[in-house]
Amino acid sequence: MINEAQVLAGEEIRAGSRIADYVTLAKPELTFLSVLTALCGFYLASDSFDLFAFVWVGLGTLFLGGGAGALNQFIERDFDRMMKRTEGRPLPSGRLRPVTALRFGLSISFAGLLILFLATNVLTALLGLLTIGSYLFLYTPLKRLSPHSTLVGAIPGALPPLIGWAAASGTISRGGWILFFILFFWQMPHFLSLAWMYRKDYARAGYRMLTVLDPDGSRTSFHILVHCILLTCTSIVMSLAGLTGTMYAIGALVLGISFILFSLLFRRFSGKAAPAALAKSNQYSRYLFFASLLYLPALMFLMTVDKL
Repeated sequence: MINEAQVLAGEEIRAGSRIADYVTLAKPELTFLSVLTALCGFYLASDSFDLFAFVWVGLGTLFLGGGAGALNQFIERDFDRMMKRTEGRPLPSGRLRPVTALRFGLSISFAGLLILFLATNVLTALLGLLTIGSYLFLYTPLKRLSPHSTLVGAIPGALPPLIGWAAASGTISRGGWILFFILFFWQMPHFLSLAWMYRKDYARAGYRMLTVLDPDGSRTSFHILVHCILLTCTSIVMSLAGLTGTMYAIGALVLGISFILFSLLFRRFSGKAAPAALAKSNQYSRYLFFASLLYLPALMFLMTVDKL
C-alpha cells in the first residue's frame, strides 16, 4: 500500500521537476550572461551608484531574457525534436505543453519590460523591447533561411549592456556603444564554436547555419579568428576612451591574445576533410567554446574593478 508520506514525496518530486523544466525554458546560461552584462553596463555608466535601480535592472533583464528563451523554445519546439542536443528539452520531450510555455514566456517577458519601464526609464524599456523583438522575429526565423543569421542574432545578444547603460544614465553614450560591440564580436566565436560541434544536429533540423554550409570549417574558422581580433581591439578601446585604467588594458590584452590563440588552434585543423583533422577540429572548437565562457565574465570583472 502507498502511504501518505510516499504520496507527498512523489508530489514534491513532480513539483521539483516542473520547476526545473521552467528554469530550462528560460535558458539560464544565456540569461545569466545577459544579466551580467546589463549590470556591468549599469555600473560603468553610474556616477553615483543606485543599489535600488541596480537590483531592478538585474531583475528586469532576468525576466526579459528568460521570457525570450521560453518563447524561442516555443517557436522552435518541432525543430528541437530533431536535434539530439535539444530533444530532451521540456517541449519536445512532452513534459510541458506548448500553451504552458507560451503563457510562461509572455508573462515573464511582459514583467521584465514593465519592471524596466517603471523602475528606470522609457529608453531602457524600448531597448528591452528591441532585444526580445529582434531575437524572436528576426534571428529565430532567419536561422532557417541564411547563414548570416548569426550576425543578426549578435545584435539582440549585444543589447543588454546598453540596457544597463541607459538605465543608469538615461542615454546611450560612447561607453555603451563600446560595450555593445564587445558583446557583438564576442558572440561570433562563442556561437560558431558551439555550432561547429553540433553542425550535424543543425543540418538534421534544416538550419542554414554557416557551419552546416561549410563542411571543412575553413570559412567558420576564418570568421572566428577575425572576430576574436576585432574583439581584442575593441576591448582595449575601453581604456583608450578613458573609461577603465591600465590594469584593465593589460588584462584585456592578455585575455584577447589567449582567445586568439584558441581560434588559431581551431583554424589549424580546419580546411581539411580528413576524418582525423575533423576530429581535432571538434576537439579544439570545444576548447574555444569553453574559453569564450571564461573570457566574458573575466573581462567584465576587470572592467568593474578598474573603472575610472
